[in-house]
Amino acid sequence: MDAESWDWSRRVFDHVDLHASDFSESVRFYETVLAPLEIPKLGEGSDWAGFPNFDVVDRRPPTKNLHLCFHARSREQVDGFHQAGVDAGFHAYGEPGYRRYAPGYYAAYLLDPDGNNVEALYRDEGNIGHGIGPHLR
Repeated sequence: MDAESWDWSRRVFDHVDLHASDFSESVRFYETVLAPLEIPKLGEGSDWAGFPNFDVVDRRPPTKNLHLCFHARSREQVDGFHQAGVDAGFHAYGEPGYRRYAPGYYAAYLLDPDGNNVEALYRDEGNIGHGIGPHLR
């Protein structure tokens, strides 16, 4: 199978756990930057916070050197993700814009409190995966 024939609306992860060295600061980061992407925090306990298909957990050692890429439904959401993070005092790691990776690849990057590279990506016209609709399965 190749990238053009893949069903890009298909969900491949049930969930991912991210171990955080500073749980409250990591939860604040993800709440802040995921809000513009319309990804809400769904629940929280004393040592976990759950987002759709993604959990922040208070465990050691912290997750390091991870790259996470969140789906955005527009360029404006990518811009909002980046601006929300910068406004909240988090480290910018790549301004919003088109990347040379592929046509229509519009992304921005931030570092979470443990230095993980967090990306928001919109697959614009001309990029495989564009036009999958507002709902992923």
